[in-house]
Amino acid sequence: MSTPSYLNDLNPQQQAAALHTEGPLLVLAGAGSGKTRVITHRIVHLVHQGIPPHRILAVTFTNKAATEMRERAVALLQAYPPSERSVIDSQPLVSTFHALGVRILREFHQLLQLRKHFTIYDRADSLRAVKQALERHDLNPKEFEPKKILGRISRAKGDAVSPQQLRETAESHLAEVTAQVFTTYEDILQQEQALDFDDLLVKTWQLLRDHESVRTQLQQRWRYVHIDEYQDTNTVQLRIAELLCGEHRNLCVVGDIDQNIYSWRGADIQNVLQFEKLFPGTTTIWLEENYRSTQTIIAASNDIISKNQNRVPKTVFTNNPEGEPISLYPAMTGTDEAVYVAETAGQLIRDGIRPSDIAVLYRTNFQSRALEEAMLHAELPYQLLGTRFFDRSEVKDVLSYLRLALNPDSIADLARIANKPTRGLGKVTVLKLIEGKREEMAPVTTRKVELFEQIISDIRDQLHTHSISETITFIITRSGLEQLYKQEGTEEALSRLENMRELVSFASRFNELDPDVAATTLLETVALQSDQDELTNAEERDAIRLMTVHAAKGLEFPYVFICGLEEGLFPHERLDDRGVDHEEERRLFYVALTRAEKKVYLSYAHLRTIFGSQRVNVPSSFLDDISRDYIEVEGPADGNSSGYETTVYLD
Repeated sequence: MSTPSYLNDLNPQQQAAALHTEGPLLVLAGAGSGKTRVITHRIVHLVHQGIPPHRILAVTFTNKAATEMRERAVALLQAYPPSERSVIDSQPLVSTFHALGVRILREFHQLLQLRKHFTIYDRADSLRAVKQALERHDLNPKEFEPKKILGRISRAKGDAVSPQQLRETAESHLAEVTAQVFTTYEDILQQEQALDFDDLLVKTWQLLRDHESVRTQLQQRWRYVHIDEYQDTNTVQLRIAELLCGEHRNLCVVGDIDQNIYSWRGADIQNVLQFEKLFPGTTTIWLEENYRSTQTIIAASNDIISKNQNRVPKTVFTNNPEGEPISLYPAMTGTDEAVYVAETAGQLIRDGIRPSDIAVLYRTNFQSRALEEAMLHAELPYQLLGTRFFDRSEVKDVLSYLRLALNPDSIADLARIANKPTRGLGKVTVLKLIEGKREEMAPVTTRKVELFEQIISDIRDQLHTHSISETITFIITRSGLEQLYKQEGTEEALSRLENMRELVSFASRFNELDPDVAATTLLETVALQSDQDELTNAEERDAIRLMTVHAAKGLEFPYVFICGLEEGLFPHERLDDRGVDHEEERRLFYVALTRAEKKVYLSYAHLRTIFGSQRVNVPSSFLDDISRDYIEVEGPADGNSSGYETTVYLD
């Protein structure tokens, strides 16, 4: 049987994965081995086999990845249309896990006693609710840090653990307090008709588990399920996958154990290791050829990852050229390291390399400060990933007006904007409003409340009848925010006004949708934005990318700098009760190395200031794992030998 023409550009292993259509399929794919190509070509093959596209579901982890996969699948279907026209009258659903959860929960919201337009909490909303829960139990937030409590609640949800189960298994006072706060936190969410980020998965799983009619309907709707980056799934995501597949068991997962770097967020490496046991009759295919990086980069990354024990053995290879050696720069201080990075990047740009082809990666966010200063001093264009547009105060204010118009129970939004701009509604008044104690308000206060409620009512009327960009424009004006910032007239105030107008531009991409649908879609898109989506929103900027290694996962750049390779920093010495997971830290370094196509620059500093104290560092133990054949040690940036470079890890 000849290979279909639409699979001709795949290698034999990729073809085997695309041609396998029935039953569970595990694709173990190395970095840069064409994972997305396999899924998109498999979707096209299914359609050519007569499967209607709307029966096909593909799930991944970022909007950027989902958009790319969707566009590539549609483009392939257009390039290789099936003979039956009726087959391509629909499209496959390509979504992130969380967006899929939102879609399902909105459709079946009544079964969960939720408003269709429920609010999706961001991290700030969740922290506020945790603090509120601590207050209700007379617990001191200085003793029980809200961020830590929220992290424990999030982990419990990802592990499918309820507040009751957490209480029953508590082995410490902190665990008992967490369970107590967890219960009250859930009450607050229910009261505000809100779900947090974890609930988008937990509630979806509970809906599928508890309602056979929903489960059957969705199993029939999506007969073929694909999951990308499967190594990043947690317990709840695995259970959702099991319930969606049901008896047809047409589940194709693609993943790489060596890129499992989110255990702190609940990702369970066992989901890959035990897949064949969980889904008997699984076909397993290895993708080991890397199409991205040079032989030198691949050899060095293999040196690193081969030291891990908890993995499925595989050896990534490439037919690409050998490429340049990896540069290693031993700096005296963190500032010296940043200057080296900026000067080297500047030279690359002068040699004709586009700034956006250069990425600077680091283990923790605090490292960005020195790098930013060096970039500014060298007058280099750069973009810092992690500064989210939608986290800006003025943008969140506008979105809160929209959310409150859609969900009157959203206390978080009411509290945020009732007195923004100032309209004489202080905290006491807002509290009375929340508690339904209007009778205790003075007549003048009641009038102010009515004026505010009229604003919300006007916005609600507007959003039902106008495009979403027109509604956002209306909110900016009707709320009084525009007048506020115009009157202030400062550079910062005018910048805030520009950001709100940028929100109008962003909203306009949803103008073709029904007004109600557009409002909901805009809020969902904002709530589900990731750091990488911020990069997508600014891709027209030709600038050097600065980001953590975690944020870089799934991306690729011709030239990559990896900074701060010091013991205690990378591998990182965590300050919580989990200690250092050396295998996960090594996987993280492996991910960093394999982002590069042409050239890698490594650096570390003998002295680095952390939390105001100067620390003397030992080079990262990871550097010992790379053969010296692939490393080229560089001297100080000014070319004058100071001698400190002789302390490098080399024998």
